[in-house]
Amino acid sequence: MRITVVKTSERRFELTLRRIIDRRGKRERKIEKLVGEIVRTVRQKGDRALVRYTRLFDGVRLSSEGIEVKRREVDRAMQVVSREDLRVMRLAAKRIAAFHRRQLEKSWGYRDSLGLFLGQRVTPLERVGVYVPGGKASYPSTVLMNVVPAKVAGVKEILMTSPIGKDGAVILAAARIAGVDRIFRVGGAQAITALAFGTETVPRVDKIVGPGNIYVAAAKRLVFGEVDIDSIAGPSEILLLADAHADPVYVAADMLSQAEHDELAAALCVTPSLALALKVKAALEKQLQESRRRAITVKALERYGVIIVARGLSEGVEIANTIAPEHVELMVRQPHKWARLIRNAGAIFLGPYSTPPLGDYMAGPNHVLPTGGRARFFSPLGTYDFLKRTSVIQADKKALRSLAPEIIHLARLEGLHDHARAVEVRFRKEP
Repeated sequence: MRITVVKTSERRFELTLRRIIDRRGKRERKIEKLVGEIVRTVRQKGDRALVRYTRLFDGVRLSSEGIEVKRREVDRAMQVVSREDLRVMRLAAKRIAAFHRRQLEKSWGYRDSLGLFLGQRVTPLERVGVYVPGGKASYPSTVLMNVVPAKVAGVKEILMTSPIGKDGAVILAAARIAGVDRIFRVGGAQAITALAFGTETVPRVDKIVGPGNIYVAAAKRLVFGEVDIDSIAGPSEILLLADAHADPVYVAADMLSQAEHDELAAALCVTPSLALALKVKAALEKQLQESRRRAITVKALERYGVIIVARGLSEGVEIANTIAPEHVELMVRQPHKWARLIRNAGAIFLGPYSTPPLGDYMAGPNHVLPTGGRARFFSPLGTYDFLKRTSVIQADKKALRSLAPEIIHLARLEGLHDHARAVEVRFRKEP
Protein backbone atom coordinates (compact mmCIF):
# COMPACT_ATOMS: atom_id res chain seq x y z
CA MET A 1 0.00 0.00 0.00
CA ARG A 2 1.15 3.51 -0.81
CA ILE A 3 0.09 6.28 1.55
CA THR A 4 1.36 9.79 0.94
CA VAL A 5 3.65 11.49 3.45
CA VAL A 6 4.02 15.15 2.56
CA LYS A 7 5.48 18.23 4.22
CA THR A 8 3.54 21.49 4.13
CA SER A 9 6.70 23.13 2.80
CA GLU A 10 6.58 20.99 -0.37
CA ARG A 11 4.93 22.23 -3.55
CA ARG A 12 2.84 19.07 -3.87
CA PHE A 13 1.16 19.71 -0.51
CA GLU A 14 -1.41 22.13 -1.97
CA LEU A 15 -2.20 19.68 -4.78
CA THR A 16 -2.66 16.85 -2.27
CA LEU A 17 -4.98 18.96 -0.14
CA ARG A 18 -6.96 20.10 -3.18
CA ARG A 19 -7.43 16.49 -4.35
CA ILE A 20 -8.92 15.55 -0.98
CA ILE A 21 -11.22 18.57 -0.84
CA ASP A 22 -12.35 18.26 -4.47
CA ARG A 23 -13.49 14.66 -4.02
CA ARG A 24 -16.53 16.06 -2.21
CA GLY A 25 -18.04 17.94 -5.09
CA LYS A 26 -18.46 15.11 -7.57
CA ARG A 27 -22.05 14.88 -8.80
CA GLU A 28 -23.16 12.38 -11.40
CA ARG A 29 -25.55 14.05 -13.85
CA LYS A 30 -26.65 10.66 -15.21
CA ILE A 31 -27.61 9.54 -11.72
CA GLU A 32 -29.51 12.74 -11.05
CA LYS A 33 -31.45 12.28 -14.29
CA LEU A 34 -32.34 8.70 -13.35
CA VAL A 35 -33.35 9.73 -9.85
CA GLY A 36 -35.50 12.52 -11.28
CA GLU A 37 -37.41 9.92 -13.27
CA ILE A 38 -37.85 7.74 -10.16
CA VAL A 39 -39.19 10.72 -8.22
CA ARG A 40 -41.72 11.56 -10.94
CA THR A 41 -42.88 7.95 -11.28
CA VAL A 42 -43.33 7.30 -7.57
CA ARG A 43 -45.13 10.61 -7.18
CA GLN A 44 -47.56 9.66 -9.95
CA LYS A 45 -48.01 5.92 -9.38
CA GLY A 46 -47.46 5.52 -5.64
CA ASP A 47 -47.34 1.98 -4.30
CA ARG A 48 -47.21 0.42 -7.78
CA ALA A 49 -43.95 2.25 -8.45
CA LEU A 50 -42.52 1.21 -5.07
CA VAL A 51 -43.26 -2.44 -5.83
CA ARG A 52 -41.75 -2.16 -9.30
CA TYR A 53 -38.55 -0.39 -8.22
CA THR A 54 -38.03 -2.73 -5.25
CA ARG A 55 -38.11 -5.68 -7.64
CA LEU A 56 -35.90 -3.88 -10.18
CA PHE A 57 -33.20 -2.55 -7.85
CA ASP A 58 -33.30 -4.89 -4.85
CA GLY A 59 -34.50 -8.10 -6.50
CA VAL A 60 -37.28 -8.37 -3.93
CA ARG A 61 -40.84 -9.14 -4.96
CA LEU A 62 -43.31 -7.18 -2.85
CA SER A 63 -47.04 -6.74 -2.99
CA SER A 64 -48.64 -3.48 -1.96
CA GLU A 65 -49.71 -5.23 1.24
CA GLY A 66 -46.09 -6.23 1.92
CA ILE A 67 -44.64 -2.73 1.83
CA GLU A 68 -45.27 -2.12 5.51
CA VAL A 69 -43.60 -4.34 8.09
CA LYS A 70 -46.19 -5.95 10.35
CA ARG A 71 -46.01 -5.62 14.12
CA ARG A 72 -45.70 -9.41 14.50
CA GLU A 73 -42.51 -9.31 12.39
CA VAL A 74 -40.97 -6.86 14.81
CA ASP A 75 -42.14 -8.98 17.75
CA ARG A 76 -40.43 -11.97 16.14
CA ALA A 77 -37.23 -9.97 15.61
CA MET A 78 -37.12 -9.12 19.31
CA GLN A 79 -37.19 -12.88 20.03
CA VAL A 80 -34.60 -13.80 17.39
CA VAL A 81 -31.99 -11.18 18.24
CA SER A 82 -29.68 -12.27 21.05
CA ARG A 83 -30.10 -10.88 24.55
CA GLU A 84 -26.59 -9.44 24.41
CA ASP A 85 -27.36 -7.57 21.17
CA LEU A 86 -30.54 -6.19 22.72
CA ARG A 87 -28.69 -5.17 25.89
CA VAL A 88 -26.04 -3.28 23.96
CA MET A 89 -28.58 -1.48 21.79
CA ARG A 90 -30.67 -0.52 24.81
CA LEU A 91 -27.60 0.88 26.57
CA ALA A 92 -26.67 2.90 23.49
CA ALA A 93 -30.25 4.22 23.17
CA LYS A 94 -30.25 5.20 26.85
CA ARG A 95 -26.98 7.12 26.51
CA ILE A 96 -28.08 8.82 23.28
CA ALA A 97 -31.34 9.90 24.90
CA ALA A 98 -29.56 11.24 28.00
CA PHE A 99 -27.28 13.44 25.91
CA HIS A 100 -30.00 14.70 23.60
CA ARG A 101 -32.39 15.63 26.43
CA ARG A 102 -29.88 18.32 27.33
CA GLN A 103 -30.35 19.88 23.88
CA LEU A 104 -34.07 20.48 24.27
CA GLU A 105 -35.22 24.05 23.73
CA LYS A 106 -38.06 25.71 25.64
CA SER A 107 -40.66 28.20 24.53
CA TRP A 108 -40.05 31.66 25.96
CA GLY A 109 -41.54 35.13 26.07
CA TYR A 110 -41.16 38.57 27.65
CA ARG A 111 -42.91 41.93 27.82
CA ASP A 112 -40.85 44.86 26.57
CA SER A 113 -40.79 48.45 27.79
CA LEU A 114 -43.68 49.43 25.47
CA GLY A 115 -45.89 46.65 26.78
CA LEU A 116 -45.62 44.29 23.78
CA PHE A 117 -45.56 40.61 24.59
CA LEU A 118 -42.93 38.94 22.38
CA GLY A 119 -41.88 35.34 22.38
CA GLN A 120 -41.05 32.15 20.62
CA ARG A 121 -43.03 28.92 20.75
CA VAL A 122 -41.03 25.71 20.26
CA THR A 123 -42.98 22.69 19.02
CA PRO A 124 -41.94 19.28 17.64
CA LEU A 125 -42.57 18.24 14.05
CA GLU A 126 -45.67 16.09 13.52
CA ARG A 127 -44.19 13.29 11.41
CA VAL A 128 -40.58 12.42 10.52
CA GLY A 129 -39.17 9.84 8.11
CA VAL A 130 -35.90 8.06 8.88
CA TYR A 131 -34.00 6.38 6.07
CA VAL A 132 -31.74 3.50 7.09
CA PRO A 133 -29.41 1.87 4.53
CA GLY A 134 -29.68 -1.89 4.26
CA GLY A 135 -29.30 -4.82 1.93
CA LYS A 136 -25.69 -5.99 2.28
CA ALA A 137 -25.18 -4.74 5.84
CA SER A 138 -27.12 -3.81 8.96
CA TYR A 139 -26.69 -0.47 10.72
CA PRO A 140 -28.58 -0.50 14.03
CA SER A 141 -26.55 2.49 15.22
CA THR A 142 -28.02 4.53 12.35
CA VAL A 143 -31.51 3.68 13.59
CA LEU A 144 -30.68 4.73 17.15
CA MET A 145 -28.85 7.94 16.25
CA ASN A 146 -31.63 9.19 13.96
CA VAL A 147 -34.72 8.03 15.84
CA VAL A 148 -33.87 8.62 19.50
CA PRO A 149 -33.32 12.42 19.15
CA ALA A 150 -36.64 12.70 17.28
CA LYS A 151 -38.34 10.78 20.05
CA VAL A 152 -36.74 12.97 22.71
CA ALA A 153 -37.87 16.06 20.81
CA GLY A 154 -41.48 14.85 20.99
CA VAL A 155 -42.14 14.02 17.32
CA LYS A 156 -45.65 12.56 17.20
CA GLU A 157 -45.01 9.86 14.59
CA ILE A 158 -41.71 8.41 13.34
CA LEU A 159 -41.62 6.34 10.15
CA MET A 160 -38.65 4.29 9.00
CA THR A 161 -37.83 3.01 5.54
CA SER A 162 -35.09 0.51 4.80
CA PRO A 163 -34.33 -2.13 2.14
CA ILE A 164 -34.29 -4.66 4.94
CA GLY A 165 -32.06 -7.61 4.03
CA LYS A 166 -31.57 -11.13 5.42
CA ASP A 167 -30.13 -9.73 8.65
CA GLY A 168 -33.10 -7.41 9.07
CA ALA A 169 -33.99 -8.67 12.54
CA VAL A 170 -31.33 -6.48 14.15
CA ILE A 171 -32.65 -3.40 12.31
CA LEU A 172 -36.23 -4.18 13.33
CA ALA A 173 -35.17 -4.71 16.94
CA ALA A 174 -33.27 -1.40 16.94
CA ALA A 175 -36.37 0.30 15.55
CA ARG A 176 -38.50 -1.10 18.40
CA ILE A 177 -35.95 -0.03 21.02
CA ALA A 178 -35.64 3.47 19.55
CA GLY A 179 -39.40 3.99 19.29
CA VAL A 180 -40.23 3.84 15.57
CA ASP A 181 -43.99 3.84 14.95
CA ARG A 182 -44.18 2.35 11.43
CA ILE A 183 -41.62 0.59 9.21
CA PHE A 184 -41.60 0.19 5.42
CA ARG A 185 -39.37 -2.27 3.54
CA VAL A 186 -38.38 0.00 0.67
CA GLY A 187 -35.08 1.70 0.00
CA GLY A 188 -33.28 3.97 -2.44
CA ALA A 189 -34.59 7.08 -4.16
CA GLN A 190 -38.07 5.53 -4.29
CA ALA A 191 -38.24 5.42 -0.48
CA ILE A 192 -37.21 9.07 -0.19
CA THR A 193 -39.88 10.05 -2.70
CA ALA A 194 -42.56 8.05 -0.90
CA LEU A 195 -41.74 9.83 2.35
CA ALA A 196 -41.71 13.23 0.67
CA PHE A 197 -45.00 12.98 -1.23
CA GLY A 198 -46.78 9.99 0.29
CA THR A 199 -48.31 6.93 -1.39
CA GLU A 200 -51.37 4.80 -0.68
CA THR A 201 -49.38 3.03 2.06
CA VAL A 202 -46.59 5.42 3.08
CA PRO A 203 -47.75 8.68 4.72
CA ARG A 204 -46.15 11.98 3.80
CA VAL A 205 -43.68 13.31 6.36
CA ASP A 206 -42.46 16.76 7.36
CA LYS A 207 -38.76 15.93 7.39
CA ILE A 208 -36.46 13.15 6.15
CA VAL A 209 -33.24 12.22 7.96
CA GLY A 210 -30.72 9.45 7.56
CA PRO A 211 -27.74 8.55 5.35
CA GLY A 212 -27.74 6.73 2.05
CA ASN A 213 -25.91 6.14 -1.22
CA ILE A 214 -25.57 8.55 -4.11
CA TYR A 215 -29.13 7.78 -5.30
CA VAL A 216 -30.57 8.58 -1.90
CA ALA A 217 -28.54 11.80 -1.72
CA ALA A 218 -29.76 12.88 -5.16
CA ALA A 219 -33.38 12.16 -4.18
CA LYS A 220 -33.04 14.19 -1.00
CA ARG A 221 -31.75 17.13 -3.04
CA LEU A 222 -34.73 16.88 -5.39
CA VAL A 223 -37.45 16.68 -2.72
CA PHE A 224 -35.99 19.38 -0.47
CA GLY A 225 -38.55 22.16 -0.27
CA GLU A 226 -41.46 19.76 -0.38
CA VAL A 227 -40.08 18.43 2.90
CA ASP A 228 -37.15 19.37 5.06
CA ILE A 229 -34.04 17.18 5.09
CA ASP A 230 -31.17 16.85 7.52
CA SER A 231 -28.29 17.26 5.05
CA ILE A 232 -26.64 15.60 2.08
CA ALA A 233 -24.29 13.06 3.61
CA GLY A 234 -20.88 12.65 2.00
CA PRO A 235 -17.91 10.32 2.47
CA SER A 236 -16.50 9.91 5.97
CA GLU A 237 -13.55 12.06 7.05
CA ILE A 238 -11.11 12.09 9.93
CA LEU A 239 -8.20 14.41 10.68
CA LEU A 240 -5.90 13.49 13.56
CA LEU A 241 -3.70 16.24 14.95
CA ALA A 242 -0.86 14.44 16.72
CA ASP A 243 2.28 15.65 18.45
CA ALA A 244 5.53 13.72 18.90
CA HIS A 245 4.19 12.02 22.04
CA ALA A 246 1.20 10.39 20.29
CA ASP A 247 1.06 6.61 20.01
CA PRO A 248 1.42 5.76 16.28
CA VAL A 249 -0.54 2.52 16.80
CA TYR A 250 -3.54 4.46 18.08
CA VAL A 251 -3.27 7.02 15.28
CA ALA A 252 -3.15 4.32 12.60
CA ALA A 253 -6.04 2.39 14.13
CA ASP A 254 -8.27 5.47 14.16
CA MET A 255 -7.37 6.36 10.59
CA LEU A 256 -8.31 2.84 9.51
CA SER A 257 -11.59 2.99 11.44
CA GLN A 258 -12.83 5.73 9.12
CA ALA A 259 -11.08 4.60 5.92
CA GLU A 260 -12.98 1.29 6.01
CA HIS A 261 -16.30 3.08 5.38
CA ASP A 262 -15.84 3.43 1.61
CA GLU A 263 -13.33 4.18 -1.14
CA LEU A 264 -14.02 7.94 -0.92
CA ALA A 265 -13.32 8.20 2.82
CA ALA A 266 -10.49 10.55 3.76
CA ALA A 267 -8.11 9.73 6.62
CA LEU A 268 -5.50 12.36 7.46
CA CYS A 269 -2.86 12.66 10.13
CA VAL A 270 -1.26 16.06 10.70
CA THR A 271 1.84 16.18 12.88
CA PRO A 272 4.88 18.41 13.33
CA SER A 273 7.00 15.27 13.88
CA LEU A 274 8.51 13.55 10.84
CA ALA A 275 9.53 10.67 13.10
CA LEU A 276 5.92 10.13 14.18
CA ALA A 277 4.74 10.41 10.57
CA LEU A 278 6.98 7.54 9.52
CA LYS A 279 5.91 5.43 12.53
CA VAL A 280 2.24 6.01 11.66
CA LYS A 281 2.91 4.93 8.07
CA ALA A 282 4.53 1.72 9.30
CA ALA A 283 1.68 1.08 11.76
CA LEU A 284 -0.88 1.52 8.99
CA GLU A 285 0.86 -1.02 6.79
CA LYS A 286 1.05 -3.53 9.63
CA GLN A 287 -2.58 -3.12 10.78
CA LEU A 288 -3.88 -3.34 7.24
CA GLN A 289 -2.84 -6.97 7.15
CA GLU A 290 -5.58 -7.70 9.71
CA SER A 291 -8.29 -5.58 8.10
CA ARG A 292 -11.42 -7.46 7.03
CA ARG A 293 -12.32 -4.66 4.60
CA ARG A 294 -8.82 -4.36 3.23
CA ALA A 295 -9.81 -3.80 -0.41
CA ILE A 296 -11.94 -0.78 0.49
CA THR A 297 -9.51 0.59 3.05
CA VAL A 298 -6.47 0.40 0.77
CA LYS A 299 -8.27 2.28 -2.00
CA ALA A 300 -9.37 4.99 0.42
CA LEU A 301 -5.89 5.42 1.90
CA GLU A 302 -4.11 5.43 -1.45
CA ARG A 303 -6.50 7.97 -2.95
CA TYR A 304 -7.40 10.19 -0.01
CA GLY A 305 -5.21 9.14 2.89
CA VAL A 306 -2.25 11.38 3.74
CA ILE A 307 0.18 12.00 6.56
CA ILE A 308 1.03 15.70 6.64
CA VAL A 309 4.17 16.97 8.33
CA ALA A 310 3.37 20.52 9.46
CA ARG A 311 5.65 23.27 10.71
CA GLY A 312 3.88 23.12 14.07
CA LEU A 313 0.59 22.36 15.76
CA SER A 314 -0.72 25.86 14.97
CA GLU A 315 -0.36 25.16 11.25
CA GLY A 316 -2.04 21.80 11.82
CA VAL A 317 -5.03 23.56 13.40
CA GLU A 318 -5.35 25.86 10.39
CA ILE A 319 -5.29 22.85 8.05
CA ALA A 320 -8.10 21.31 10.11
CA ASN A 321 -10.14 24.51 9.94
CA THR A 322 -9.62 24.70 6.18
CA ILE A 323 -10.80 21.12 5.59
CA ALA A 324 -13.64 21.35 8.17
CA PRO A 325 -13.73 17.56 8.56
CA GLU A 326 -16.40 15.33 10.04
CA HIS A 327 -14.08 14.09 12.83
CA VAL A 328 -11.13 15.91 14.38
CA GLU A 329 -9.07 13.97 16.88
CA LEU A 330 -6.48 15.65 19.09
CA MET A 331 -3.72 13.30 20.22
CA VAL A 332 -1.65 16.05 21.79
CA ARG A 333 -0.42 16.82 25.30
CA GLN A 334 -2.88 19.68 25.93
CA PRO A 335 -5.97 18.69 23.94
CA HIS A 336 -8.33 21.20 25.57
CA LYS A 337 -6.00 24.07 24.71
CA TRP A 338 -5.88 23.11 21.04
CA ALA A 339 -9.58 22.22 20.89
CA ARG A 340 -10.45 25.86 21.60
CA LEU A 341 -8.76 26.77 18.32
CA ILE A 342 -10.73 24.28 16.20
CA ARG A 343 -13.53 26.28 14.58
CA ASN A 344 -14.76 23.80 11.95
CA ALA A 345 -15.43 20.19 12.88
CA GLY A 346 -18.42 17.89 13.17
CA ALA A 347 -17.07 16.37 16.39
CA ILE A 348 -13.83 16.82 18.33
CA PHE A 349 -12.26 13.88 20.17
CA LEU A 350 -9.80 14.77 22.93
CA GLY A 351 -6.92 12.54 23.97
CA PRO A 352 -5.72 9.01 23.19
CA TYR A 353 -8.76 7.19 24.61
CA SER A 354 -11.46 9.24 22.88
CA THR A 355 -11.41 7.11 19.76
CA PRO A 356 -14.08 7.99 17.14
CA PRO A 357 -15.88 4.62 17.47
CA LEU A 358 -16.76 5.74 21.01
CA GLY A 359 -18.72 8.56 19.39
CA ASP A 360 -20.04 6.33 16.63
CA TYR A 361 -21.76 3.94 19.00
CA MET A 362 -21.87 4.59 22.71
CA ALA A 363 -20.79 8.02 23.99
CA GLY A 364 -24.17 9.72 23.47
CA PRO A 365 -23.56 12.66 21.10
CA ASN A 366 -24.89 12.04 17.62
CA HIS A 367 -22.73 10.32 15.03
CA VAL A 368 -24.67 11.98 12.20
CA LEU A 369 -22.14 14.72 11.51
CA PRO A 370 -21.61 17.28 8.75
CA THR A 371 -19.28 16.04 6.01
CA GLY A 372 -17.77 17.54 2.89
CA GLY A 373 -16.58 20.73 4.58
CA ARG A 374 -20.11 21.54 5.77
CA ALA A 375 -18.89 21.68 9.37
CA ARG A 376 -18.21 25.33 8.50
CA PHE A 377 -21.96 25.97 8.80
CA PHE A 378 -23.78 22.72 9.78
CA SER A 379 -24.13 21.01 13.14
CA PRO A 380 -24.49 17.38 14.20
CA LEU A 381 -28.01 15.95 14.13
CA GLY A 382 -29.84 16.82 17.33
CA THR A 383 -33.22 17.38 18.92
CA TYR A 384 -33.19 20.90 17.45
CA ASP A 385 -33.52 19.30 14.00
CA PHE A 386 -36.94 17.97 14.98
CA LEU A 387 -38.26 21.19 16.50
CA LYS A 388 -39.72 24.24 14.81
CA ARG A 389 -39.95 27.74 16.19
CA THR A 390 -42.92 30.07 15.88
CA SER A 391 -42.78 33.76 16.76
CA VAL A 392 -45.50 35.15 19.06
CA ILE A 393 -46.44 38.86 19.05
CA GLN A 394 -49.14 40.59 21.08
CA ALA A 395 -49.65 44.35 21.37
CA ASP A 396 -52.34 46.46 22.99
CA LYS A 397 -53.57 49.73 21.52
CA LYS A 398 -51.10 51.86 23.42
CA ALA A 399 -48.12 49.76 22.33
CA LEU A 400 -49.11 49.83 18.66
CA ARG A 401 -49.72 53.60 18.78
CA SER A 402 -46.23 54.16 20.19
CA LEU A 403 -44.62 52.49 17.17
CA ALA A 404 -47.19 53.45 14.51
CA PRO A 405 -45.28 56.45 13.03
CA GLU A 406 -42.17 54.36 12.47
CA ILE A 407 -44.11 51.42 11.02
CA ILE A 408 -45.95 53.73 8.61
CA HIS A 409 -42.70 55.45 7.67
CA LEU A 410 -40.92 52.16 6.81
CA ALA A 411 -43.94 50.81 4.93
CA ARG A 412 -44.14 53.89 2.70
CA LEU A 413 -40.37 53.87 2.25
CA GLU A 414 -40.79 50.40 0.72
CA GLY A 415 -43.80 51.45 -1.34
CA LEU A 416 -46.16 49.16 0.59
CA HIS A 417 -48.96 51.61 1.29
CA ASP A 418 -51.50 48.99 2.33
CA HIS A 419 -49.10 47.98 5.09
CA ALA A 420 -49.19 51.58 6.28
CA ARG A 421 -52.99 51.75 6.02
CA ALA A 422 -53.39 48.59 8.14
CA VAL A 423 -51.87 50.57 11.00
CA GLU A 424 -53.53 53.92 10.20
CA VAL A 425 -57.11 52.59 10.20
CA ARG A 426 -56.78 51.54 13.83
CA PHE A 427 -56.38 55.18 14.90
CA ARG A 428 -58.25 57.11 12.18
CA LYS A 429 -61.49 57.63 14.16
CA GLU A 430 -59.77 58.87 17.26
CA PRO A 431 -60.12 62.56 18.16
